[in-house]
Amino acid sequence: MANIDYYFATISPFTYLAGTRLEEVAAAHGAAITYKPMDLMAVFGRTGGVAPKDRHASRIEYRAQELRRAAIKTGLPMSNPPAFFPTNMAPSSYAIIAAQKAGGGDLGALTHSFLRACWAEDKNIAEDDVIRACLEAAGFDPALADSGMLSSADEYAANTEEAVNRGAFGAPFYITDGDERFWGGDRLDDLDAHLAGKV
Repeated sequence: MANIDYYFATISPFTYLAGTRLEEVAAAHGAAITYKPMDLMAVFGRTGGVAPKDRHASRIEYRAQELRRAAIKTGLPMSNPPAFFPTNMAPSSYAIIAAQKAGGGDLGALTHSFLRACWAEDKNIAEDDVIRACLEAAGFDPALADSGMLSSADEYAANTEEAVNRGAFGAPFYITDGDERFWGGDRLDDLDAHLAGKV
């Protein structure tokens, strides 16, 4: 079975706008997904990127236009900017890591739930009640928000280090078994074609 390592950040607008297309592509090809939430700001800093707030005004303005257009094209509701951005992405990332280890729910739904909460519902995904609600809605035990935090923190740091070492520099970022790399939700068609043996 093919595997896709999925590097992302729970506050990334472009990860939100990719929706659940990754899960659809993986299902179409019988591929597994390993969810690897990472510290996107650390990845930016180590790979030549710049945090959105520190970019030149022309880049900030263009990003806002791109997000508006992408939201229209995908049909996904979006607050731009959201009420809580940036916020601490670590707690929601820890919850995803704990949920992946525990099993029993829908990781794709959980991931998108956090992204939707941030970018469409104006919720603070660093807050315990938001994290618990997202876990429960995706079929996981909400108590996972309190379990294994130390090991999840270690894995979050390891994911970030691994992302840099494997060539990821933004989010969403997808890497296949054969080290084919795809950056951005707008490259999911290319990932689909790759898994089909076309590119």
